[in-house]
Amino acid sequence: MALTGRAALLAALGTLPVGLWAPGWTGILAVNGSLALACACDYALAAPVRRLGLTRSGDTSVRLGEPADVTLTVTNPTGRPLRARLRDAWPPSSWQPGTEAAASRHHLAVPPGERRRVTTRLRPTRRGDRHTDRVTLRSYGPLGLFARQGTHKVPWTVRVLPPFTSRKHLPSKLARLRELDGRTSVLTRGEGTEFDSLRDYVPGDDTRSIDWRATARGTTVAVRTWRPERDRHILLVLDTGRTSAGRVGDIPRLDASMDAALLLAALASRAGDRVGLLAHDRAVRALVQGRTTRDLLASLVDAMATLEPELVELDARGMAATALRTAPRRSLIVLLTSLDAAPVEEGILPVLSRLTRRHTVLLASVSDPHLTAMARGRGSIDAVYEAAAASKAQAERAHTAEQLRRHGVTVVDATPDNLAPALADAYLSLKAAGRL
Repeated sequence: MALTGRAALLAALGTLPVGLWAPGWTGILAVNGSLALACACDYALAAPVRRLGLTRSGDTSVRLGEPADVTLTVTNPTGRPLRARLRDAWPPSSWQPGTEAAASRHHLAVPPGERRRVTTRLRPTRRGDRHTDRVTLRSYGPLGLFARQGTHKVPWTVRVLPPFTSRKHLPSKLARLRELDGRTSVLTRGEGTEFDSLRDYVPGDDTRSIDWRATARGTTVAVRTWRPERDRHILLVLDTGRTSAGRVGDIPRLDASMDAALLLAALASRAGDRVGLLAHDRAVRALVQGRTTRDLLASLVDAMATLEPELVELDARGMAATALRTAPRRSLIVLLTSLDAAPVEEGILPVLSRLTRRHTVLLASVSDPHLTAMARGRGSIDAVYEAAAASKAQAERAHTAEQLRRHGVTVVDATPDNLAPALADAYLSLKAAGRL
């Protein structure tokens, strides 16, 4: 129950003139009594809030940066018309800054025995699950002098998925894959490839590809054609430890790694390879395996949606042991982690031999483009010192990458915008070389 601003204004304006006109307090009491009676009638005619029925429908998932519509249906079972203002409360990260007030508040009029719908448009700014808080209704009487107010719990969850902005690179990478696969160019031969078919010999073909048995049975020289191997196993390993929490530009390193992993997963699944995901820091945070091509991406984005960086050091031994259990046969293991010297030298290098003994290992890391800009800085003492610090950091990063390469690891070090296509190119190069 609440006195509205209109009632308060009438009380203030009504009391002063009567106080000047009436001899004593009689007039003031009479006017205030009339106002109190009007407020009481207004309150009695306002629809009760507690008896209203509220249900939800609408979107349950949305990609980060896109809008999601959640509809609230308000049913008025009472015999009084509902005139109300409604606030649909969600966490602050459910809206773009400055838009919450306009998007979450609605005016509502529901005749007795009917229902009306209002739609709240969310535009989340962070990944993860967004749970509604509560719905607050303020029901007004016909004069607008008094109002009933109450809250309802109407649960609903919207899962905010990774945006997968790198999908724009997928058509060009698929075109290169078709080249490797022999659909748009002559099939090639390479170590570790699979036999595809026979064709007639043309000048320039490798004589080692001649099939002498087929040639003896026919009238022309037959050559074997090959295609890259299919049904290879790829395990994407996301480091969710403290280094993944650092922001590069506008996004955390973990989000850039997720975007690169999604592009590689989409490409590899189109190539006929089997893709799994392991997210790990001190414990397993997500594990996806055994998915078909049709539901792979949906499973990956759903598993990634709730991942957040943990402010702990990566347990490299635990990660390696889990990866070996998850990928028992020869696979390509893609580590999406940091190239900082300390975490690599103290954590990853000691366990690397366990992985490279059985698997092909590729390490992808997000580099900071600001370091490149700092390294070019000149013109002042501060700029020179910053350039020296940036150059030292870049040299340490290059040294760490070289250490990994000496252990047989393919290293991809790129900025957030370039990491996804660079990782896809590295995968295609390994496939073309027959190393998968």
